[in-house]
Amino acid sequence: MKLPARLSEPVRVGVVGLGRFGRLHALTLQSLSEAQLVALVARRPESLAAVAHDLPGVPGWTSLQQALAESDAEAWVVACTTADHVHVTRQLLEAGKKVLLEKPISDSLEEALELTPLVQPDSGNLMVGHLVLFNTEFQHLLYEVRQRGPISFLQCVRHRPASIVRQFAGEHPLHAVMVHDLYSAQVMLNRAEPNRFSARCHRTCDGAIDLALAELGWPGGTVASFAASYLTPEGMPPRGFDRTEVFGVGWSARIEPNPRPIQVWDTQARWPQALEIHATATVAAGMMAEELRCFCRVVRWRQQAPVGTTYTDAIQVQRWMKTLADCANAGE
Repeated sequence: MKLPARLSEPVRVGVVGLGRFGRLHALTLQSLSEAQLVALVARRPESLAAVAHDLPGVPGWTSLQQALAESDAEAWVVACTTADHVHVTRQLLEAGKKVLLEKPISDSLEEALELTPLVQPDSGNLMVGHLVLFNTEFQHLLYEVRQRGPISFLQCVRHRPASIVRQFAGEHPLHAVMVHDLYSAQVMLNRAEPNRFSARCHRTCDGAIDLALAELGWPGGTVASFAASYLTPEGMPPRGFDRTEVFGVGWSARIEPNPRPIQVWDTQARWPQALEIHATATVAAGMMAEELRCFCRVVRWRQQAPVGTTYTDAIQVQRWMKTLADCANAGE
């Protein structure tokens, strides 16, 4: 069956925010046949100038309202600072645009809930970005889980460099690191709501939190354990390491998706692809490319936003994080 012309055309996409992830989104979109990058929005002209060489001819603005008035973007990727997420996304949704919003929606659950009146019931106009869900190893793990049956125990560890404590003061490993595994658990357990929460944290001698531990339990008996930290030393991969283990009745599985298998040696060991992201203006592959392809299909009504990427899913995980943070604070 031949699709109507508009449904078969590339999705015209704009990107708000040109930091590290915004730039990766823009480069990836530029390389996808499913998308046409038609707009860039940044706070400063210098940010637009910095990507002009890799993205020649793509118009840019320092005003979102002006970009909405002058560009023909029908969908937008919001990759600006978290503090601006709700404000920017509200403007886009009110303008009738479809949005891929980088997680988290907000640092505040209350602020995240402000978008509720603007989001369609099936989240068809707001997909929340979560790269880990599109990682090829996680996708295969999810396939095994669905084939093999109920999970008895889930264990996730996600460790990042100790230098983060100094470089990004106040960045809590629960919100910045563990959140990835909470989303993964949500997907593997098909949105089931836990009924048991516990959490605690470790602090450095200066009082900064460098380790978060949590445990969730579900009515069916499943238990999940999570560890997220800023503890890895300089000699380890620059993005630390991740590991997920799943145990069921008579089966078990493990993935170690970070760092990716490729290693390079010169004066020291290097891990050039810590994450499964390869993005240039001519080639895109990996989990960001798959996430954006999925977003294009959602925009073109070819599929619904998958489990773990809807607005309701994001709110559920933010509630989990708030409950875990409250548990950890109560234990101090």
